[in-house]
Amino acid sequence: MVVLAALNKLVSLGNARALAGVFVLALASGCASWLPQTHELRQALPDGAPESVELTAVPFFPQDEYQCGPAALATVLAANGVKITPQELVPEVYLPERKGSLQVEMLAAARRHGLVSYQLAPRYGDVLREIAAGNPVVLLQNFGLRDGWHYAVAIGYDYDKGKLILRSGETERSQLPFGVNELVWSRSGYWAMVVSPPGRIVPTAQEERWVSALAAFERVADPGAARTAYGAALERWPQSVPALIGLANAHHRLKELPQAEAALRRAEKVAPDSVIVLNNLAQTLSDQGKDAEALPVIERAAQLGGPFSGTVEQTRREILEKLRKKG
Repeated sequence: MVVLAALNKLVSLGNARALAGVFVLALASGCASWLPQTHELRQALPDGAPESVELTAVPFFPQDEYQCGPAALATVLAANGVKITPQELVPEVYLPERKGSLQVEMLAAARRHGLVSYQLAPRYGDVLREIAAGNPVVLLQNFGLRDGWHYAVAIGYDYDKGKLILRSGETERSQLPFGVNELVWSRSGYWAMVVSPPGRIVPTAQEERWVSALAAFERVADPGAARTAYGAALERWPQSVPALIGLANAHHRLKELPQAEAALRRAEKVAPDSVIVLNNLAQTLSDQGKDAEALPVIERAAQLGGPFSGTVEQTRREILEKLRKKG
């Protein structure tokens, strides 16, 4: 973006250091509320994170005016092995009337290219942890000017110097003090995202948020990729009922019905009163011709009631009709 070029010029002239000095003075004088995450970060590095990291192999795509979204997304996709250019992503994420890209489109486009997209929790430490693990992080910043929204990709940091290293705008290696970055990043609610192949879980993933991301991925992904993604999630969270349901769905789409049944049996042990689990298990049993075994399962689901009672009743009628035909 145009405003970013101006900021980079300010950084090169040393004005960013002056701004950083103002922020440090504010923190020292007890005004940590101005930049709470920078203040917290100054207390200690996240556990296991090294003092400095730079992902030099992350590609660089200079952005066209207003098209920082496609450039930032192409950066993280290409870093994960997807052969893509910003120009190819423009129709997927760029909205001309807004002169930019919405976060939902950024997340969705990554899924369409076979990667799991994950919105990080709004914590500075999580950004550093992801970078330390080799994952470039897309940040949404706002420089407070007209059309000031901007996507940049954090590829490194130097903790001692208090600086974040970014692929940003037309600058391949932009450096921002932690405080300056927090100022412009906080205006987006600390929005950040990473992408990952289906079989790998990023280090800051939280169970509910990650499985939710997989559910969105499953809607557009190849069922084999969804099966891989849910399988990896279950290695970390073996009792996750939503992940077990997702794995069963992927097996079902692949016509792997015994495996789908096995996943749902596991889910039933964890959540015996889940109507969704019972309905899907009954359906899977019926699809294998085990209607007599499916009937008591769907009857249990019907007794529980709830918002899915219509779906349960439909499954029940189909099972009863199949049993009637069998005589």
